[in-house]
Amino acid sequence: MNVETLKTPSLLLDLDRVKKNAARISDVASRNGARLRPHIKTHKCIEVAKIQTAGHNGAITVSTLGEARDFSANGFADITYGVPIEPGKFAAAIEILRSGVKLNLLTDNAESAQLLDEAAGRVGLKFDVFVKIDCGTHRVGVEPHTAEAVDIPRQLSDAKNLNFAGILTHAGHSYDVKTVEEIKTVARHERDVMVEHAAKLRGLGIEVPTVSIGSTPTINHVDHLECIDEVRPGNYIFFDNYQATLGSCGFDDCALTVLAAVVHRDASRRKIVIDAGGI
Repeated sequence: MNVETLKTPSLLLDLDRVKKNAARISDVASRNGARLRPHIKTHKCIEVAKIQTAGHNGAITVSTLGEARDFSANGFADITYGVPIEPGKFAAAIEILRSGVKLNLLTDNAESAQLLDEAAGRVGLKFDVFVKIDCGTHRVGVEPHTAEAVDIPRQLSDAKNLNFAGILTHAGHSYDVKTVEEIKTVARHERDVMVEHAAKLRGLGIEVPTVSIGSTPTINHVDHLECIDEVRPGNYIFFDNYQATLGSCGFDDCALTVLAAVVHRDASRRKIVIDAGGI
């Protein structure tokens, strides 16, 4: 195809690069004995998610319950909703679970967990619930050294209408570093914090079915995934300029670009203006 014949702005997807990126992370997960549950919020595209999950069990991570509904309607039946559940979304989550989908939730709040237990009991359902651990991002999650990091898993284990699914984290702060060595440090810390906390919980008699980690920068640089059950990166499927600058990939790995027309050149100011939706 001659891209110069396309109207601008146009979104260009390099399918060969998409498949190469999918194979790259699929291999990392398989070599390390970890299940792959990619995050699909980057694209929200059924076809791309099928490429990501090929050769795996089809499990995915979503950022909204709307995404969960859409993907479950297209054959995805094992979904983790990657945002702490709050009471305003209980009804939507119950609707999805009733449809036959395995919907995993997460929490970092004892009160919300109690309310979810009661709501599930009223409708005769059981949710699988992860405890979100803060491994350094400081956005959501309980810090592993706190009492809550033990009390909430125990609460879920003892709940009548909830199953404690395990512990889950996301090293979002890996996007804030400047060098590959810093990414490697974050990757090791993300893994080690979770493995150590799982061991602590098990030592206290709390079964931890799954230890789940994942971000695109860390999965590309972690040295091993021993004792990690599941990884959940997402951005890797397209990569981008930011990831290439970080060192997570090369610029030739970026699979999605925007074709834009140059509408103004200013040589004296070394400036161009492009028509790409936002000028």
